[in-house]
Amino acid sequence: MSFQIPDVVKGAVDVDPWLEPFANELANRRYNSLNWIKTFDENENGLLNFASSYKHYGLQPNPQDLSITYKEWAPNAVKAAIIGDFNNWDENSNVMQKDDYGNFNITLYPSPNNPNDYLIPHDSEIKIRLWLSNGEKLDRLPAWITRATQPAIDLSKVIDKSKVDSSYKARFWNPKSPYVFKHPRPKLESNDGLKIYECHIGISTPDPVVGTYKQFTQNILPKIKDLGYNTIQLMAIMEHAYYASFGYQVTNFFAISSRFGTPEDLKELIDTAHSLGIVVLLDIVHSHTSKNVLDGLNNFDGTDYQYFHSGGKGNHDLWDSKLFNYGKYEVLRFLLSNLKFYLDVYKFDGFRFDGVTSMLYLHHGIGAGGAFSGNYNEYLNENAQVDKEAITYLMLANQLVHQCGRLEDRNFITIAEDVSGYPTLCLSADKGGVDFDYRLSMAIPDMWIKILKHLSDSDWNMGNIIHTLTNRRYGENCIAYCESHDQALVGDKTIAFWLMDAAMYTDMTILKPLSPIIDRGMSLHKLIRLLTHALGGEGYLNFEGNEFGHPEWLDFPREGNNDSYHYARRQFNLISDDLLRYKQLYNFDRAMQHLEAKYHWLKAPQAYVSLKHEVDKVIVFERANLLFIFNFHPTISFTDYRVGVEKGGVYKVVLNSDRKEEFGGHDRIDEAASRYFTTDLRWNNRSNYIQVYIPNRTVLVLALEE
Repeated sequence: MSFQIPDVVKGAVDVDPWLEPFANELANRRYNSLNWIKTFDENENGLLNFASSYKHYGLQPNPQDLSITYKEWAPNAVKAAIIGDFNNWDENSNVMQKDDYGNFNITLYPSPNNPNDYLIPHDSEIKIRLWLSNGEKLDRLPAWITRATQPAIDLSKVIDKSKVDSSYKARFWNPKSPYVFKHPRPKLESNDGLKIYECHIGISTPDPVVGTYKQFTQNILPKIKDLGYNTIQLMAIMEHAYYASFGYQVTNFFAISSRFGTPEDLKELIDTAHSLGIVVLLDIVHSHTSKNVLDGLNNFDGTDYQYFHSGGKGNHDLWDSKLFNYGKYEVLRFLLSNLKFYLDVYKFDGFRFDGVTSMLYLHHGIGAGGAFSGNYNEYLNENAQVDKEAITYLMLANQLVHQCGRLEDRNFITIAEDVSGYPTLCLSADKGGVDFDYRLSMAIPDMWIKILKHLSDSDWNMGNIIHTLTNRRYGENCIAYCESHDQALVGDKTIAFWLMDAAMYTDMTILKPLSPIIDRGMSLHKLIRLLTHALGGEGYLNFEGNEFGHPEWLDFPREGNNDSYHYARRQFNLISDDLLRYKQLYNFDRAMQHLEAKYHWLKAPQAYVSLKHEVDKVIVFERANLLFIFNFHPTISFTDYRVGVEKGGVYKVVLNSDRKEEFGGHDRIDEAASRYFTTDLRWNNRSNYIQVYIPNRTVLVLALEE
C-alpha cells in the first residue's frame, strides 16, 4: 500500500520530492498552526481580531468621552495601580481591577477640575505598580507602552552610573494633532524584484551624533530614490535602552526609538517613502528580548516565566537575553499584536524577522548544534532539535502579515534571517511551508569575505563562487547580498576595506593617479556586487554606505571606545565631493539598480551559466534576456573572446564597469562602436556565439538591440 501524503503538505512534496519521508512530521507542524487558528476563531473572532489586541491592551484614549482605558496582563500580581505625574505618583489614587485571566483594568475619566481634557496629559510619565502576594511592590513600564524616553541625565558624563536611575521612562503618547498619512502604500508590480536598502536612522548622518527621523526623511530618502532601491529596511526602530546593541536588545516592543525623534516623525518618514514609491520594512526582533527589568519585560510580574520560558530554557547565553515562550496564549497575543500594530499604526509594509535560526532550534544555532550539514533529519525528523512552538509562531506570524496585505490589496513582505537552510521556510502556507516570502542568503557574504581574506586573485575559484551564488532551494526565494550591517561592524571589515584599506585614506582622490590598490579595489567592488545581484537570488540587499565603499567600520558609542560617535555614522558627504572617487562607486550602484528595474532579472528564472573558466577567470551567464560577461583575471584582457548566447541577433552594451568618468574605469571599450552580431553555431551549449573584447577586471552586460 502506497504512502498517502497529507493534503496540507502535498504542495511542498511536489516542489521537493525528497521531503516525502518527512511528510507526516511537516503536516503535524502545519496542523499545530491550524489548531491555533481554530482556537482564535472560537475565542477571539479570528486571527486578525486576536492580533488587534493592541487596540485594547495598554493605554487607550477615547476622544468621544475623553476617557482612558488601561489594560495590563500580570497574572502573578495580586494588586495593581497606575501611577505617574498625573496623580503625583500616588499608589492609592487609581487602583486597577483584576479579572479571571490575570488582566488588570481601569478606566480614567477627566478630572472635575479639568473636564475638557484627558486625565493624563500628553507625554507625561507613568508606570504601573504591582503588588505580589508576599507584599513586595514592583514598578514597571507598561508592557504595551507606545512611547519610552531616555533619562534626562547624560550618562556619558556620570562617573558612578550605579547610583543613577538609567532606566527609560514610559510616556502617555496622545498628541492633539497626530500625523495623518497622505500617500497610499506603493504597490510593487509582479515583475518588481526587491532591491533593499538596509539602514539605521541614528548613523545616517556624516556628523558624530545620533541622526533623526526627520534628517533621514530629508537627506537620505532622496538618495535611496536616486539610487533606484525600491525598498528600505529600517533597523533598531523598536525601543532599546542600549544604543550599542544595534537595536537587538529590545526593551519596549510597541515603542519606537525615542532617540531618533517622535512617533509622528517616523510616520512622516514612512509616508514620504511611500510617496517616492519605496516600500518600508521593519527589522522585527521577536527572537529574544533584553534582560532589563526596570524598563523591559523581564520579571514583569515577579516571575521569570510570564512571557518567557522559566529557568535556563528562558535564557540565550550567547546574547545574554531572554527567550519567549511561543506556546503561551498571551505571548502569542503580545507578539502577533506587535506585528499588526506596526502594519496598522505606522504603515510598515512587512518585516525582516531577526534571529530566525535561534528561534527554529532548541540549541539556537550555538555550538555543535549549529553546524548544519543539510541532512533533512536535522530539521524534519520528529525528534530533531527544533522548537516546534517557535515554528508554529512563525507560521502564524506569516499568515497574519499576508492576510493583512490581502486586505490592503498589497503583498506585505516577510524575510527570514536564517543561516541553517531549514526546508520549506519560504514555501507558502498552502503548500505546507512556514510561509516566508524570502530568506537571506547568508552564505554569500561569508564566501566573499573568506575569498578576500584568504585567497590571492589568481586563486579565486570561479566554480565555487558560482556554486555558492546559485545553491538555493528550488521554489524558495532568496535575498542575495555581498555584505550587510554584520560585515560593517567593528571587528570585521567591509568589502571596500578588505580591498582598499591600505590606501583609502590617501589615494581615493582624483588629484592622484589611480594607484594599483585603488584600481583593483574599485574594479572588484563593482564586479562582486553585480555578480551577486544578478546571479545570487530573487532579491538584493545593500547596507547603507557600502554602495559607495564607505571608508570606515561601524562602532557605536560604548565603554570600550569612550562613548565615541566617531564611527557611528555614514559619511554621505563623500559622494558629493567631486575630487573623490566614492561617487564613481555610487554611480555604478545606481546604474546597476536602474538596469535591473528595466530588465527585471530578480524576478526572472535562475540564470543559465554557460561558462566558468578557471584559467581565464571568466564567467558568462544569461538572465532576463541579458548576457553578463565577467572577467575577473587580474592582468589579462581578452580580444575576440568567444561567448555563447541562446538568442540570435545584434547585441549592444547596456552596462560597462570600465567607463572612466562615470565608474572610475579605463575606457577600454568603445561602446558607440560596439555592436555584436551572433554567429549561428553552438558554443558552450548555447545556440549562437558572439566575440567580444573583455578587459581584465571588467564586467559587460549586453542586450539585444530593440
